[in-house]
Amino acid sequence: MLHEAVLSHQGEFTSFRYGEHNIRFKTSAKLEKYIEIREWDHGYIVVMAKYEGQDAVEEYIDLVPILDNLYFDADAFLAPIEKVRIEYD
Repeated sequence: MLHEAVLSHQGEFTSFRYGEHNIRFKTSAKLEKYIEIREWDHGYIVVMAKYEGQDAVEEYIDLVPILDNLYFDADAFLAPIEKVRIEYD
C-alpha cells in the first residue's frame, strides 16, 4: 500500500519506515516483538507489545516529538500515512 508505514524493532531499537525514511529510536531491551497496531492517529500509535516475561501489554508511541527532534516537519511527513503495519524480516 502506497500510504502505509511499517513498524518493527531489532535489539534495543524500534524502526518506523515510510517512503525513503527509516526513523529509529531506542526501546526497551526486554521488548520481544510488536504484535498488533490498535490505532494510528497522525503520529500517535497504540500498539500491543510482548515483553520478556510478561503477557502482551498496550504501548503508546508518539512520533511527533521524535520527528521534531530530528528537524522533520512532522505534520507534512505524517499527513499522507493512512495505515501502519508491523513487519519483521
